[in-house]
Parts: sequence; structure tokens; C-alpha cells
Amino acid sequence: MTLEQAQQRILELRRVIEYNNRLYYDQDAPELEDFEYDALNRELKELEAQFPQLITPDSPTQHVGGTPSGKFAKVTHAVKMESLQDAFSYEELRDFDRRVRGEGISPRYVVEVKIDGLSVSLEYENGAFVRGSTRGDGIVGEDVTKNLATIKNIPKKLLNAPEFLEVRGEVYMPHAAFEQLVEEQELNDKQPFKNPRNAAAGSLRQKDSKITASRGLSIFVFNIQQIRGKELHSHQESLDYVKQLGFVVSPRYHSFDNIDDAIAEIEAIGQMRGTLPFDIDGAVIKVDDFAQRGMLGSTNKFPRWAIAFKYPPEEKETELQQIDITVGRTGVLTPTAVFTPVQLAGTTVSRAILHNEDFIRQLDVRIGDRILVRKAGDIIPEVVAVTQHKDGSEPYQMPQVCPSCGAPAVHLEGEAALRCVNPECPAQALRNIIHFASRNAMDIDGLGKAVAAQLVSKGYVHSAADLYDLTEEQLMTLDKFKEKSARNLLNAIEASKENNLDKLLFGLGIRNIGEKAAASIAEHFRSMQAVREAGEEQLSEIDGFGAVMAQSVLAFFAKEGTEDLLGRLERAGVNMEWHGEEKTDKLAGKTIVVTGTLPTLSRAEAEALITKNGGKASGSVSKKTAYILAGEAAGSKLTKAQQLGIPVIDEAAFLQMIQ
Repeated sequence: MTLEQAQQRILELRRVIEYNNRLYYDQDAPELEDFEYDALNRELKELEAQFPQLITPDSPTQHVGGTPSGKFAKVTHAVKMESLQDAFSYEELRDFDRRVRGEGISPRYVVEVKIDGLSVSLEYENGAFVRGSTRGDGIVGEDVTKNLATIKNIPKKLLNAPEFLEVRGEVYMPHAAFEQLVEEQELNDKQPFKNPRNAAAGSLRQKDSKITASRGLSIFVFNIQQIRGKELHSHQESLDYVKQLGFVVSPRYHSFDNIDDAIAEIEAIGQMRGTLPFDIDGAVIKVDDFAQRGMLGSTNKFPRWAIAFKYPPEEKETELQQIDITVGRTGVLTPTAVFTPVQLAGTTVSRAILHNEDFIRQLDVRIGDRILVRKAGDIIPEVVAVTQHKDGSEPYQMPQVCPSCGAPAVHLEGEAALRCVNPECPAQALRNIIHFASRNAMDIDGLGKAVAAQLVSKGYVHSAADLYDLTEEQLMTLDKFKEKSARNLLNAIEASKENNLDKLLFGLGIRNIGEKAAASIAEHFRSMQAVREAGEEQLSEIDGFGAVMAQSVLAFFAKEGTEDLLGRLERAGVNMEWHGEEKTDKLAGKTIVVTGTLPTLSRAEAEALITKNGGKASGSVSKKTAYILAGEAAGSKLTKAQQLGIPVIDEAAFLQMIQ
């Protein structure tokens, strides 16, 4: 390869890697699998080693992770939160061992699992949890103390604690919590998280800590960053110590005197990874002795005393037996591949989502094909490729009619998906009932998928309004229902009548209207009648509403059957009014940006007060910004505001403005 060719390839690799860095670290929405991303980084490192004159300070090989988003106050880490050098073969691990021993060190290694989550720092003063932050770029992260405080297995108070302690851990989402979250997102017609790692990162970086608290996050602590008031000499000793303090530590860690035994442990971890209730993306080898670590030191990016082994994604070839079509709540027809069962990542897999017609056409998937399947993130089955077409096979055609009701399946303008537009479709009715009763909608306890399916199949329920006509006698005919369970469900249905208007609006399942948008509509119009009478211009006045959302609301209320549904709900006694707090006009017309850590108010609380008093809470500074509400560790937003000459106020001044 010539110097010019290397330069072109390096520029292309940097572009792709930096793009995916932004998706992974800053948006929690990666497009590449870990192994594909690692391969690109590996190629870049090799080219830069071959052509060192092409290395620049802004290369992704010269820095770690992402950048703080601006959603949270910035935290500068006293001890750099380093990334780890990756290895993809056992020979690379032996090279690491030779480098360590080449420094005159006879190491003892600790091998531990590498949790696939979001790296965080936890700080304690005299045993009290005082601050938690994300890694960010390793030097500057984000203050997510309030969100971390919602994670149950993070101790808030340590007994017999040292004067000061900073530990590093990995926040993750267990498989059970992830599956529940994805189910809720699909029910609410939201794009589900791709894997537990994305879900954990997205959940931890919520502005509203109540959302974080609801996501079932957990943590494993794997390192001491700083400690005062206690002397420790090795990594294994430090893990034993923090475990004694009350932390949940790395779930599997053992020490070894030689690299071959360490590699054997890595092999053992690899064999069990598919059976774990959480995701791992590798295993880590660390020099145990702290004094030896000090002798080895670090590069500008990695410690020289540790290395991470990355497992390749396991892929299996199998035969596609059929393609099943399911109908979702909004009528979307989703194809699912059904194939000869294979073992992947420790479990038996026989089905994988094929997304839509475009995806099928792109892969040219046909019944009877030999296909390659894997688990994305070791959890979500997916079809990767077709390895061989069956002789005489024909390209697969999506059905032209709904498999549930027989109505025509159509492409709506701008959509890749096929959709059944029959409002009486039984499959849609079932999904709608499940959504209507879900926790974030009408919150009807005891009315889950299984019960809803029975109610629809027996013909008791065709729409949400039918729920309010159910009788104890009907419920007693359901599987596993007795008098008490029937009574409990009827009581839950009755209690749902008192829900605020926003819960009802969300429960109706209006396309493109999520929980937050439903709340905005309810608060703006204050009654269902006013919403029904609103035009596109009035709907567009709602902060954050665009033309698509406004048109979705209009289309829902214009749809055949909506008027009858709402009339029946109202006659059943379901509340149709907004009962929230009255807004004031004290901040009317003023846009306020909150930045930094305030003395008593969380950012979410401050922004709620801005909205309550007629103002607009914005996340970005512009010439239209009236004030910057700044607390401690205010960062770039404060700087920009000062440059623009925007008035800066503190919490005390803000509270005085709204008194």
C-alpha cells in the first residue's frame, strides 16, 4: 500500500469510526456490532503503526469514548477513567504477557468478566454517596448522581468506610428488565432499544430520574479509583474490600500465576456467556499487584497493565422453514423468520424478526433458504445473510391482505411497512387493549396480555370501551379466574376511570403521540372535547409539536369509530378532563436554559417550574434565550450565554421571580 492509499483509507476509517463513536457514546444508538466496530479500529491502528507520519492528535486511536452531551453538568475526573486495549486472539494475550514480563515483572493476573454496560464513577465521603458520573471521554464525564441514586444495589451509606472512596463500576440492564422494557416500547409504538447496553445507557442519561428508577438497572463495581484512609496492595484485595463495604462486585474474578491458566479461564467464561442473566462483551486480564501496575504505567489511552479479550459473535447456519406475519397495534404487518432451531449464545433459537418488506428484499430471503443467524448483542436473534437459495425457490412476497381479518394490506405514504387499515381488525383490537391497560396508560392492574387475549377471543371485548361493560360472570369464565381475581380486575377497571386526561389520551394509542406528547395535549386543551374540536393550527401551538404529530391527532379523531368509542367511555364514567395545576404567566414568553447543579432543585424540577409559570425550558442557548439558570459546574452553555450577553441567574433569583 502506498502512502497516498494509506492516507485515503485512514481518513475513511476515521470518518466511519468517529461517526459510530457519536452513535455509541453520545446517542446510545450504535449501527455496528461490537466486533465490526473493533475490526475497523484494529485496521486503523495497524495502518497508523505502518505509517506513523499519518497519526494526528484527533485520530480516534488517540482518545477515549465520547463527549459530554450537555444534558448534565460536567465532571472532571480526578483519576482518568481509562479504556482498555482489545485483543481478539489468544496469541495477542500471550504478546501482552511477554510485554509485561519484558519489564522485569513476574505478574499474578486477575481475570474477570467484562460487563457490557455504561462505565460510571461513584464517590463517597465518610461513607456517604456524594456524586456519581459517567466516563465521558475518560477525562470529563456527566453528573448523573440523582439517576445513579435510584439504582437499588448502589449503597447510599457505607459502614466502616474510609475517609474518601471513589470506585468505578459498570451500570447494566439485566435481560429480564430489558425484555420488559422492549415489550413496553413496542406496545407504545416506540422504537425499542437494540440491546441491553443501549438500554442501560439511555436509561441512565434520562433527565427525569423517575424514568431511570423504573428501568431495573443494576451495577457491578470492578475497580477502586481513589481511596483515603485505607491502604490496599492488590486488585483482588481491593475487590474483596469493596465487597465487604456493601458493593456488588464483578461477578466472577480469579487470580492466576501464568497466562495459560488465565486464557483457560477466559475460555470458560466464553462457554458460559450465553447462560448469564446479563450481557458481557469479553473478559479482562489485569496485573494484580498495584506496585507492578505503577511500574508498567499507561499510554495516552490505555493502561499497560490490563487487556480486554473480545469474543467474536457466534453465527450458525440453518434452514428457513417459513415466514410468519404478525399484526401490531397500529396495523403494521411484521414478518418473522421461522427456522430449524440452533444453539446460539447458550440458548435455543428458532425465530428472528425480518423487520419489513424492504429488509426481505435486500437479503433476498426465500422459504427453504440456508440462512446465517446470530444474536445481536448475544441476546436478540437476527438473520445476517442468505448462504444458499433452495433450488427452484421464488422471491418471497408479503401478503396483500391482513392475516387476521382479510382486509387489504397497504403501504401508507412514506412508510416501508405494510399496514392493515381495518379498524375492526381483531389483532389490532388485542394490541390496543393491551396498550390501553398498560402501566403508563390507564394502568389497569391484572389486565395483561394473557387476560386480554382471552377477553378478545371470547368476544367480550372489541374495544377499550367494552372493558367498562365487563361483568363478574364473564370474567369467571376466563382461565385461572376465580371470584377474588375477577373482583380485583373489576375494581382496577373502575379505578382507571379516575385517571387524568393525559393517561386516557396516551391509552387511546394515537399514532406518533407518546406519553409526553399526550401530557402536553391534555395540559394545553384541558378537556377531551377541546382536543376533539382543535384544528392543526391550534395543535401546532403546543411546544414541540410538528405537522406530523398534529396530523396524527386530527386523523385519529376523524377516523370512523372514534366518536362512538369516546362517547361510550364518557358514558361509562371515564374522566375526560385535565386536573393538573394551573399555570401562571410569571415567565410568559421567556425561554430559560438550566445548566449545572442547583442547590435544591433538580434540573427536571426547575424545568417543570419554568413550564408551570408560562415559560419555555430549553436545552440549548440561543439569542432567543431570556435567562440562564446556572448552578455549580455549569459548562459550555454558561460560556456561550456570557458571550451572547444573556443574563445569568441563580436558583434564589429564579425562585424569587416565580413567587
